[in-house]
Amino acid sequence: MFPFHIWLPEAHVEAPTVGSVLLAGILLKLGVYGFLRFSFVLFPDACLFYSPLVYLLSILGVVYASLTAIRQTDMKRIVAYSSVAHMNMVTLGIFSFNVIGFEGALLQSLSHGFVAGGMFLLIGILYSRYHSRFIYYYGGLVHTMPVFCSFFLIFTLANIALPGTSSFVGEFLILVGIYKNNVFVCSLSALGVILCGSYSL
Repeated sequence: MFPFHIWLPEAHVEAPTVGSVLLAGILLKLGVYGFLRFSFVLFPDACLFYSPLVYLLSILGVVYASLTAIRQTDMKRIVAYSSVAHMNMVTLGIFSFNVIGFEGALLQSLSHGFVAGGMFLLIGILYSRYHSRFIYYYGGLVHTMPVFCSFFLIFTLANIALPGTSSFVGEFLILVGIYKNNVFVCSLSALGVILCGSYSL
């Protein structure tokens, strides 16, 4: 969450491909596990009391990380900032305090692990071949690596949460769960869906 997310893009950029995949696939999910397993069980009243602050920080995280991802030129940084935005959506789903939001948060966490891990793996393949993650060098890549680009497109559309992908189910349930609790917060967090499409494409 904002402002505790600054370490993540730096860690992803410096890490090797396997480190980025493990970081996105497993380590980011430990925060979700901590919220569900410890915060809500040990401090339920505090979770209710501080939920407006969590909403504010999470919405700031979604919008700020998405706007920052739009202006990145390093492909790993784009996926890292999108991970920040998606995990803030998960936090909003957890703090919706209903079963739909909880289920959406768990599904989105699971889906994000596969999608972000796959994207980091594909970027690692590009880096090992061309030794650059600068996005402008890869114009016309589909002519030399068509199968690779097909996989990259599938993972990018899954990152956007296109209907038919696992991310869509998680994000939709999160937004429904937030809507049942707070319509204003839901409308602000839906900005993340629009911005995700813009930086991914």
